[in-house]
Parts: sequence; structure tokens; C-alpha cells
Amino acid sequence: MPCYLAYGSNLLTSRLAARCPSARVIGTTRVPGHSLDFSKRGRDGSGKATITPGRGGAVGVLYDIAPTDIPALDDAEGAGKHYEKIELTLSAGPRAFTYRALIRADGLAPFAWYLALIRAGRREHGLALDDLAHIAPLPDPQADRPAFQTARDALMRAGYADWRTAL
Repeated sequence: MPCYLAYGSNLLTSRLAARCPSARVIGTTRVPGHSLDFSKRGRDGSGKATITPGRGGAVGVLYDIAPTDIPALDDAEGAGKHYEKIELTLSAGPRAFTYRALIRADGLAPFAWYLALIRAGRREHGLALDDLAHIAPLPDPQADRPAFQTARDALMRAGYADWRTAL
């Protein structure tokens, strides 16, 4: 099965499993020569996670995903429109595919529910939160946004009765 590297909201297994039911955790890894930032402008105007070549070593989770689930993941990530699909050689483990922003913008911040997904995913897999400590999330001005509801559902399936406790 193809190996997928999650580093953003798909770190949370319940989030990824809703998109790719075949997803199975392989383990955690570092992405040498890349750091995480929120310079990708989402369709909702907020900052979304992307990896950027440079110093540091972003952290992520490797998943096996059935080839039949990859088109749904490509669609959810906006492959070819918002993110480019790339293949990386990781510090530990096999080669993996992931997504990296096609266009970056400075000064973006994630919505709080989006950052909650990432923090919950990192906790789930025992990954550090240090590099996220300086991120000041924004409240989502649209409380009924479908992506917000989907995020809350994923966090609830992961054991967060109140999504805000994941922050």
C-alpha cells in the first residue's frame, strides 16, 4: 500500500479515517530539511498547514492507505489546485507522498478548530507540541461552517467532548 505522510490536520486518525477508511498508522517520523508553517491560504481565508523546505525537521505520522482511497484524499487536499502532491525520503521509514502548498502567503493564522485538530493529532501519536506554542489561532467567524462541524466531529470521535480542550 502507498505510504502517506500527515503533518497537519490529518495527523488525527479519526480525521483521516473519515476521508480514507483504509488508513492504518505505521509510525511517526521527522521530515528532514522541512519546517511546518501556516502560510497556505485556505478556501476559508485562514492559514492552513504546509511544510516548507528549510531548517528544522517537521514531524509527522506515516499511514498506509489503500490506492482506492487516494483519490478522495487528493480531492480533500485540493491536489493540483491548492497543494502539490510530492514524494519525500524520510529520516526513518519508506518513501512517502504528501502535499505541499502551491502558493504561500505571509501573515496567516489558522482557525482555532483547525489548530485543535493538529494538536490533538500530535498528542495522539506522542509528538511534541513545542513548535506550535507560538501559534495564535483565530476564532472562526462562521460557527456553522461545514469544515468546523467536520472538525468537531473528528475531535469528538477522538475523545474530545469539547473541541476547545484540544487546544
